[in-house]
Amino acid sequence: MHYRRALNVEIGARNMSETLISIASRGRSQGASGRITLRELGRFRRYLSPLLLVAVWQAACASGFVSTRLVASPWQIAQTAASLIADGTLTSNLGVSLLRAGAGFSIAAVVGVTLALFSGLSRVGEDLVDAPLQIMRTLPALALVPLFILWFGIGETPKVLLVALGATFPIYLNLHKGVRSIDPKLLEMTRTLGLSRLDTIRNVILPGALPDLLIGVRYAVGVSWLMLVVAEQVNAESGIGHMMMDAEDFLRTDIIMVGLLVYGVLGLLSDQIVRFLEAKLLVWRPLARGATR
Repeated sequence: MHYRRALNVEIGARNMSETLISIASRGRSQGASGRITLRELGRFRRYLSPLLLVAVWQAACASGFVSTRLVASPWQIAQTAASLIADGTLTSNLGVSLLRAGAGFSIAAVVGVTLALFSGLSRVGEDLVDAPLQIMRTLPALALVPLFILWFGIGETPKVLLVALGATFPIYLNLHKGVRSIDPKLLEMTRTLGLSRLDTIRNVILPGALPDLLIGVRYAVGVSWLMLVVAEQVNAESGIGHMMMDAEDFLRTDIIMVGLLVYGVLGLLSDQIVRFLEAKLLVWRPLARGATR
């Protein structure tokens, strides 16, 4: 009798412990899922203010507080964008703009990196290169347009070179700073180990200056789109800027706003790509590790 009672007590205690463990595990899983949900919601917080701005903008246009003849409403812009995509106008002009920006940025990357290494690794190179570049980067882009047209004509060359000119300076300035910031002890160690100049650049200088180079690339990408806006509004027969100039002649503010929206989205996407590359290439840095999470 006592044995049966003790057995029942043991079975009851075991069932109770299993129940408590099950409740605790469900609580932990619910808490974890709640944290994941909050984390996922946190990723969208940065988009709340733009969405709120669009809602206020639409309400102002719908109420007549803002004239749609001067500023198209978001709904009109969406309809216009859909029609431009449907007839191929937006996609064809977008392709031309992407080619111009890509070509100009590629030239800027090669020229900027080459000049930064030449100037950063040599005092003679700095004396020859740095002062002219510092003068050129202060010149306004619009002032160079007539000269570029005289020198290179009205084809694609002046447009691509304008983009390249504007994007070269951020790459040069930041990489030059990164090269100059390399620890002299590391350079002394390379000389002690007998590394060649090329090996020193490839294994020490470029990896050490990579964070500054990526900062320059990030700025250069943004400048590329700004210079493209200027380049495509001067003697252009295609591109997003050309589409906007044609819309200005017919007072089509909706098409102009579509062009501005495209430029903004392109700038945001390109910036996100550079940030992604920065997080992958600089994974050894604490900030980069945090960005990848």
